[in-house]
Amino acid sequence: MRINLALQGGGAHGAFTWGVLDRLLDDDEIEVAAISGTSAGALNGAAFKAGMIAGGREGARANLDWLWGQVGAINDMRLPTWMASFSPAPAAVSRALEYSLPYSLAETATRVISPYAYGPFYRNPLDRIVRRFSYEQVCAQTGPALFIGATNVRTGKIRVFQHEEITTDVILASACLPTLFQAVEIRDPKTGTCEAYWDGGYTGNPALFPLFHRDLPDDIVIVNINPLERPDLPVTPQEILNRINEISFNSSLLRELRAIQFARTLLSEGKVERGAMKDVLIHMIADDDLMRDLSVATKLVPSPSVLADLKAAGRAAAEAFLADHRAKIGREASVDLRAMFN
Repeated sequence: MRINLALQGGGAHGAFTWGVLDRLLDDDEIEVAAISGTSAGALNGAAFKAGMIAGGREGARANLDWLWGQVGAINDMRLPTWMASFSPAPAAVSRALEYSLPYSLAETATRVISPYAYGPFYRNPLDRIVRRFSYEQVCAQTGPALFIGATNVRTGKIRVFQHEEITTDVILASACLPTLFQAVEIRDPKTGTCEAYWDGGYTGNPALFPLFHRDLPDDIVIVNINPLERPDLPVTPQEILNRINEISFNSSLLRELRAIQFARTLLSEGKVERGAMKDVLIHMIADDDLMRDLSVATKLVPSPSVLADLKAAGRAAAEAFLADHRAKIGREASVDLRAMFN
């Protein structure tokens, strides 16, 4: 069963995707043909591909384990990691962080202190991790096709990088939150111009259109780590800011899903000839109940205990998806887009 993976960004919540990928690697019948990733999804996709090429399924598993072990060891003065040694439930960590004085001060600092104010002391804490990726494998023409999205600061448009275009700077750009990190400048070797990039989640979280290529399978499995819906009205400052973050980082995905449904409607009604458009089959692996208990705070704090819980939740969600929808792969969508947008 050949599938494409669309991996959302969401900071440390990307450990949920780590668990999903870990479970999919257990299934020898599932082949990942292509990956589109943004931010944490870009890191997961690069680690998955490089490991798969170097050592097959076990190589991919080991590379993902290494990646998140490194993320859990980040200790950066801009990220409130003071709770890293504790191991309560993720929801308890989230609430404790959101209402703690250190986190409030750190969050406030991002509104009044530019990442450019650090001068020669500036560093991106992800740099030391991303530089250790094996780019010979990440950029290889073999293995799963890999697409990484970043947002052009000047134009506000998404740019999707692939093959030899993918570098350390490209992955850092895809995960560049502008309130925390300086924009990543990337020179286009064809034009010689230099463009600045921010997090790809603003314009494609993740971008689905690279997966529409005719040579790729129809099935796109979205690993969603930002809840699409919250039943309760956010009323506290923390709840309001968190929901704004979720809506912002889901908006581009929802636009693409609406376009996919529009195309499917045209095909089903015979208004467009079969073969003129790709009939994309959408699936989704998520745990919205868990993610609703978390917040921006746990996205920014890579606590090892929370990462481990998120990995376990990702494995469980992937297990449930395969149990419920495995037979639909290659045949029909498991997400009812018509109902989603009605």
